[in-house]
Amino acid sequence: MPPERVVVPDWSTIPILAWPLALLALPLPWLLARWLPAARPPEQAALRAPFARVFAALRAGDGSARTSRLRRWLPLLGWLLLCVAAARPQQLGDLVQPPRSGRDLMLAVDLSGSMRSQDMQLGGQVVDRLTAIKAVLGDFLDRRRGDRVGLVVFGTHAYAVTPLTWDRRSVRAQLMSSEAGLAGDNTAIGDAIVLAVKRLLAADAGHPADRVLILLTDGVSNSGAIEPIKAAQLAAAEHVRIYTIGFGGDAPADSFFGLSLPTQDDGVDEDTLRKIAALTGGQYYRARDTESLAGIYAQLDRIEPALRPQAAQRPRRELYPWFLGGAWALALLTILAPSSRRRFA
Repeated sequence: MPPERVVVPDWSTIPILAWPLALLALPLPWLLARWLPAARPPEQAALRAPFARVFAALRAGDGSARTSRLRRWLPLLGWLLLCVAAARPQQLGDLVQPPRSGRDLMLAVDLSGSMRSQDMQLGGQVVDRLTAIKAVLGDFLDRRRGDRVGLVVFGTHAYAVTPLTWDRRSVRAQLMSSEAGLAGDNTAIGDAIVLAVKRLLAADAGHPADRVLILLTDGVSNSGAIEPIKAAQLAAAEHVRIYTIGFGGDAPADSFFGLSLPTQDDGVDEDTLRKIAALTGGQYYRARDTESLAGIYAQLDRIEPALRPQAAQRPRRELYPWFLGGAWALALLTILAPSSRRRFA
């Protein structure tokens, strides 16, 4: 004999209750009717009619008793539907486990006083460095589909503005509202790296290969509690890759008897930025204008994203609107029942 076929029921089609404790309110009307004292009718003059029994018999004959029973059960049935709606009945869909590819990406943007320097061209107009960065970074954020992005700004101190999130609009809004000098006029590169690494680790990113920090600065680290190289070593120990970008023109030159003497105080510390990138497995880029900066971010787009399978999920379809609508319909019938009786009596 062939083996008997076993049919496995599809449990996903059976509704479930998200808040089943709401059903504990079902016996509330019965408890109120049993334990609360009955309302006393107001004392008023009444007319005794010997033919009252005749009127009662006529009412019983024209279906008023049936209407009375209906008006008694309609509110109870409506209360039942209301309690079920409060319990949020839901229907589960098929099990879905979509793989997701992406990165956990922190942006560390320099807001020191030197970002006010107006030596950039944007749309044929001269703008300051921060305005140029906002324009290029805004377009970069728009292309970050599948990535979780966070924002750290730094000057004299470093601040975590936005945690890792898939809401790129909020990250962009925070970036656009930033102003040069908001975090101080100095540059604390080491503190920015440590804070960004801390946020990446707190987000429980999963596989360490997809933790990326993009550090953009136009100056030399001259503030902060930790040296940039030590901060880079900490990032390397936590498997965080750092891509450093030195932004801005060459160091300004002082004039001495008609001779231009370059200074290093306000220029980009390229040696330190290269070491930071090399220690963490990243890369250093130099951007002297908005076009080269846009090209750098285009290269960063090609960083291979990591494959991160998410936990299996079942889509849920809410069913409570049907029960809530039924409760409202029964309430409407209860209100209209007395007027209907008077109209057809």
